[in-house]
Amino acid sequence: MNEEMAWVVQAQQGSDEAFTRLVETYQTPVYNLCYRMLGEPEYAEDAAQETFLRAFQHLHRYDQKRPFATWLLSIAAHYCIDRLRRRKFAMFSMDEEDDEGNSFELPDPDSPDPEAESVKGEIQDRIQGMLKDLDDTDRAAIIMRYWYDYSEAEIAQSLRLTVSAVKSRLHRARKELAGLWQNEEAHAQPKRRPHESPAF
Repeated sequence: MNEEMAWVVQAQQGSDEAFTRLVETYQTPVYNLCYRMLGEPEYAEDAAQETFLRAFQHLHRYDQKRPFATWLLSIAAHYCIDRLRRRKFAMFSMDEEDDEGNSFELPDPDSPDPEAESVKGEIQDRIQGMLKDLDDTDRAAIIMRYWYDYSEAEIAQSLRLTVSAVKSRLHRARKELAGLWQNEEAHAQPKRRPHESPAF
């Protein structure tokens, strides 16, 4: 039995210290998955806390034949999917529209200066923005596959899907992301209004 599984067994027997060690081990991966799913740090923090609370409450149901990380991240993914579905009903648009009716997101005043951001950061932001456009379950499948390197079988088990359904969702989501990326690339060049200087 490895050290992690020893902590799981101890936690199942009521050891708070063992569960704390599991939280410390997995708080970053769980937060990162929640952030990729929900797109907002505050929502991700809340979702991560709820994930660990649910894991603690249902630890007696954990099957030791299954990797603990897979079980824990599937709790996080399901919670985030539920949050996203609820949010769709309660959401009001914060988008502004330009003169031609195209919507764009309001900038976050607390975000760092764009000039100070690295190219990598900009790409990650673009990917995060595109993930928001995917179906909730497709988004979870993509994140588990490409950020956590889960196999299709592990994703199927985590999301309660068949392996063929996972393959289909991954294929569809990759195609959609590629289309969104190409669309962004095509619109990446800033457009000047006729009366503006070329410097702007």
